[in-house]
Amino acid sequence: MTKLIARFAKDESGATAIEYGLIAALISVALITGATTLGNSLSNTFNAISTEMNSAENAH
Repeated sequence: MTKLIARFAKDESGATAIEYGLIAALISVALITGATTLGNSLSNTFNAISTEMNSAENAH
């Protein structure tokens, strides 16, 4: 029984899997944050272009 507990204590494969999971989660959060920021920026840009085009159309 003590050999089983000692072997379990030395086994680090579970810890490695958890570390990889945490790294994947952090990368996912960073990608989602970046995509959201980019999406908002693009939306603002296209809204500004649309406003300018409507102004130019109404000026004629």
